[in-house]
Amino acid sequence: MLTEHSPIVERSIIDAPTGIQAVIDVLSRDGYRVLGPTLKDDAIVYGDVSRVTDLPIGWTDIQAPGRYQLKRRCDRALFGFAVGPHSWKHFLYPPNARVFSARKTRDGVIFTPVDEAPGKLALLGVRACELNAIQVHDRVLHDGPFADPSYASRRRQMFVVAVNCSHAGGTCFCVSLACGPAVEAGFDLALTELTPAFRDAILVEAGSEAGIAVLAQIARQSATQEHVAAAHAVVQQTATQMGRTMQTEGIKELLQNNPHLPRWKTVADRCLTCGNCTMVCPTCFCTTVEDHSDISGENAERIRSWDSCFTLDFSYLHGGSVRSSASSRYRQWLTHKLANWIDQFGTSGCVGCGRCITWCPVGIDITEEVAALKAEFEAASAQGDGDA
Repeated sequence: MLTEHSPIVERSIIDAPTGIQAVIDVLSRDGYRVLGPTLKDDAIVYGDVSRVTDLPIGWTDIQAPGRYQLKRRCDRALFGFAVGPHSWKHFLYPPNARVFSARKTRDGVIFTPVDEAPGKLALLGVRACELNAIQVHDRVLHDGPFADPSYASRRRQMFVVAVNCSHAGGTCFCVSLACGPAVEAGFDLALTELTPAFRDAILVEAGSEAGIAVLAQIARQSATQEHVAAAHAVVQQTATQMGRTMQTEGIKELLQNNPHLPRWKTVADRCLTCGNCTMVCPTCFCTTVEDHSDISGENAERIRSWDSCFTLDFSYLHGGSVRSSASSRYRQWLTHKLANWIDQFGTSGCVGCGRCITWCPVGIDITEEVAALKAEFEAASAQGDGDA
């Protein structure tokens, strides 16, 4: 794996926002494309950042099932929000990517693989849940038997500026999955915005040699034990503010052994099978391919695009889809995400970011569904006619 535990080798204090601007400047000079949270279309999404003023300074978010709203904070915090509809896979595993192109000549068809040079990426403001999601993708797309060359190339050139969460969204439940809110591994630099009592100070922790090299180029002060304790208190407080919890004990067996519980039909009556949950999920990586040709028939290309297990085409075999009902497709998604993923990759496919809850048009809550399935199973078992 690329992202082993990151030992804290240096702790410093920088001022906000000047210190963050200095980090952006250093990374830009080193040839990185700096990406971070920005305001666009009434949401906080990830995009190019060249100035600290590109960040959503003084903004926060209100999230609930099927609801997302921005709101002004009473301070000028740089990272005082949770997560928006974008995840970092937009840049590491793009929604649409050319696999190869083909050209017809007199001597036959010439296939040209994509010679992609994505360049160096610096991700600014990566949350603990998102770092865990990237590590999940590392297992599958970098370290697995079928590594994706494009992902691997982008991943090897990536610089991570992580953020310890000071704000939990209404649909966050990373604590239940042990995926946050504190960042522990996979970062070059980790930031913690301290309380106003410290006058806009930010604790910066270097977790790699590359992080130390960047930190050495910006104005900073040595962190004291008081700063470290204050940063720890920020994260501890965030951990108590989770908007949701998920019951994870026995979840793998519950989902794998009970495909016929009535709750599957209940949730399917609400589910639109739109696939929003899979599109915003930071760990989903299913794709499809499409072949296109020009009107002359002499040039063609193959495009890989994100796909979803909620579409009928995803499970289409000769004669039709093997998951024709909404309940079977929802069951496939939830069971794979929270149970079968463990068998395949040694970890859950959920990191507790809550995006699937917020961006579901009808507000289906994954934590509520797990609790309801467990309650149904226990009630049926008590009556002696459970599925398991």
